[in-house]
Amino acid sequence: MRLLIMGPPGAGKGTQAGGVAAHYGIPAVSSGDLFRQHIKAQDAMGQKVSAIINRGEFVPDVITTSMIFRRLLSPDCLDGWLLDGYPRTLGQVEALDIVQRERSTHLDAVISLVADPSALIGRMLKRAMLEGRADDNEETISRRIEVYNEETEPVLAVYRERGLIVEVDALGDVGEVTKRLTDALDAKLALDEGTRN
Repeated sequence: MRLLIMGPPGAGKGTQAGGVAAHYGIPAVSSGDLFRQHIKAQDAMGQKVSAIINRGEFVPDVITTSMIFRRLLSPDCLDGWLLDGYPRTLGQVEALDIVQRERSTHLDAVISLVADPSALIGRMLKRAMLEGRADDNEETISRRIEVYNEETEPVLAVYRERGLIVEVDALGDVGEVTKRLTDALDAKLALDEGTRN
C-alpha cells in the first residue's frame, strides 16, 4: 500500500501517520524527520540542508526529492509506504509520478486531514502554552495554516481530480481519529478493488 498524508498545522499529521503506518504494516516516511536525521548525522546531505536552512531559504525540490527517493528505495519500503510532508509542490507530484511509473507502482490514496481552523488554532495555542513556545501565538499559527492551504491546494486539486483523496475529520482523540482514518481508507480500497474487478 502506498499512501500520502496531508493536513494543516495542528491536525496531528505526524501522530496519525505513525498510527496508520503501523495499522497497515508499512513504514511512515517523513521529510521533516529525514532532514533532521541528516542534519544530526552531519553527512553531506545534512551539511547542505543545514546551510540552506541557516540562510533562511527553502530546501530546493531537487534535494528534497533526492532524499525522499533514496529512502523509498530502502528494502523496508518495497511493499509500501506512507509519505508525510512530500509532495508539497506540483514539481514534486510530477517527480513522484515518474518514479512510480518507472517502478510500476501507484498511489492507493491521499489522506487529507481536515479541521476547522479556529479549532486548530485553539489546539496549538494550548500546546504552545504547555510546551512554553512563546513564538506560537494566534497570529503566527493562523498564518501557518493560511500558508499550508495556499501551498497544498494545487497538490490536493491534482489528487482530487484523480479520485485519490480520502478526507477525514482530524478533531477528536488520537485513537478515534486513527479509527476514522483506517475505516475510510479500508472503504476506499474495497471500493477501488471492486471497480477494478
